[in-house]
Amino acid sequence: MEALLHVVEHTAGDFTKADDAEHHVIKELRRMGSDALHCWAEKAAQEATEALREQQPKLHGDGKKKVCWHTTFGMIMVMEPMLRYLDQRFRPFSASAGVGSRCCSMPLQRVMTDFGADHAFGQVPKKLQEHYGIEMPVSTVVKVTEHHGQQMQMQREKLVLPVTTPGCLQQIVETDGCMLPIVTARTDEGDKRKKEAALDGNTVGHGTRSRQRAPKFDATFGGNVDDAGFALRVVRSPQVLERKASYLVDFFHVCEYLAAASKTCDPGSPLLWTETQKSLLKNNEFVAVIENLAPCLEAEAIKSDKAPVRASHRYLSNRADQLDYKGAIEKSLPIGSGEIESAHRYVIQQRLKLSGAWWKATNVQANAGTARCEG
Repeated sequence: MEALLHVVEHTAGDFTKADDAEHHVIKELRRMGSDALHCWAEKAAQEATEALREQQPKLHGDGKKKVCWHTTFGMIMVMEPMLRYLDQRFRPFSASAGVGSRCCSMPLQRVMTDFGADHAFGQVPKKLQEHYGIEMPVSTVVKVTEHHGQQMQMQREKLVLPVTTPGCLQQIVETDGCMLPIVTARTDEGDKRKKEAALDGNTVGHGTRSRQRAPKFDATFGGNVDDAGFALRVVRSPQVLERKASYLVDFFHVCEYLAAASKTCDPGSPLLWTETQKSLLKNNEFVAVIENLAPCLEAEAIKSDKAPVRASHRYLSNRADQLDYKGAIEKSLPIGSGEIESAHRYVIQQRLKLSGAWWKATNVQANAGTARCEG
């Protein structure tokens, strides 16, 4: 308190810069918090011991044992009185305070999980040192973050969605997928080297038309169509009936098909041809676009990966009921999935798609659960 008062009164003129004064206050607050927790622990340990002795008079003292735990104010240590009766040993403070030797407080676990969900585990100790002035090994960060990720995943699996819930008149739902690097090992007698595989992480998100509510996101990792459907229900109101839903193919994804076909349809002016087809699509004249593609269709003998016109023709023909771009534009609704595609960076990829990092299938779920819930 005296140190903080010294800053307030500014008697010695030590802090002429606001940043210097702020750093000093933070340092003193950390020290004050540590001292307060130490004093609380000593008093709480004595009170817990006396209370247990009153309840069980047969207990007798059995010395003291050091108990320490990690907090956002650093390591807290107290000499805890031990009690014994026959072969039973009691640690009243540890039981009443909910702490164990070398454990981490819940506020600190929250901090580590937040950092661990957003950054590579190896970067978290530096973040803790920078923001809280405490040291923590990477192994503890990994253990705590993955534990909470598993708990989040279990809570999601047990989630019971209400039959009806107050919602909005219209919802915008976007879906997209990305590839995550997974490693597996052979279990037969062959080559024991790890093989690389890929896991599809589908992200589902929604926002209301009025944009008054913040978007919600969910994700599935290597699941089936039922898992994707559950993720869709998590982020949307159940009262939105399927028969009232309409689907719109991402406009810019369609444009990728057309851009690839343009070099065959109009080699002289591919950009102009593409812009013309885009204008037709925005006016719901997709039939005209399909007709413009038809004269340039490649022969069936040509492989699909070498036939961009045929791919575009097939793609648009199979999705004629999902091309109402004019209606979406008139209602000021998005015609692309850019919001959910950008969400990949901080819902999935920022945590899991690290440079050179490959995940075990058993570990990706816990880390993905943390990333998803934080996102």
